[in-house]
Amino acid sequence: MNTEKLSNRLEAVTNYIPSDARVADIGSDHAYLPCYAVKKGIASFAVAGEVVEGPYQSAKKQVKMEGLENQISVRKGNGLEVISPNEVDCITIAGMGGALIASILEEGKSKLASVKRLILQPNLSAISIRSWLIDNGWELIAEQILEEDGKIYEILAAEKGEPLKPYKNTEKGLLMGPFLMEQKSAVFQNKWLGEKKNWERILVQLEKAAYSSETEKRKQELKRKIKMAEEVLMQ
Repeated sequence: MNTEKLSNRLEAVTNYIPSDARVADIGSDHAYLPCYAVKKGIASFAVAGEVVEGPYQSAKKQVKMEGLENQISVRKGNGLEVISPNEVDCITIAGMGGALIASILEEGKSKLASVKRLILQPNLSAISIRSWLIDNGWELIAEQILEEDGKIYEILAAEKGEPLKPYKNTEKGLLMGPFLMEQKSAVFQNKWLGEKKNWERILVQLEKAAYSSETEKRKQELKRKIKMAEEVLMQ
């Protein structure tokens, strides 16, 4: 992977960046995504944010090597603290857990006033992001699921709007993705068949465990998830 050819996952993220956007890529690693977006004319300006010293230095080196220092600002800091209010209108966060992405957005809420679009790619727990979006007035406008190198990734794009608009069934939609449920791609089906098998395996183990209110609660939760997955996959 380099600034000319991103991974399929990151290239899919850039496909949701609006034309001529001012982008902040949080957790930018080598700054491949902002370099690619600027070089392709997708973004007019970008901030590459990194909290870890090694990747921060790699990003600085990459941007300098590409001669993009006038268009990409590499900054070290935690989450959205690397951007100023009204500085960007699009934020990308890719390659982290969903709960971490949600916490970054929560802690940086004061920086989101000028942001028109969020493009978020969790490695797991997309439900944490969907829940945060609903709680904070962001409407999911698109989702994509893809497999790369044996791993399954989801991409969520959101704008300010009507948070519940895409959801026909909120509980199922939060877990599995309202747009992804409609598309029901082969990757989607593989993911949830795998999850269902895993839940069923855990449930068998819990059925053998000594009774406790916590175990019983967990069993009911798993049964509910298994039922939801079956309903969606069999529709």
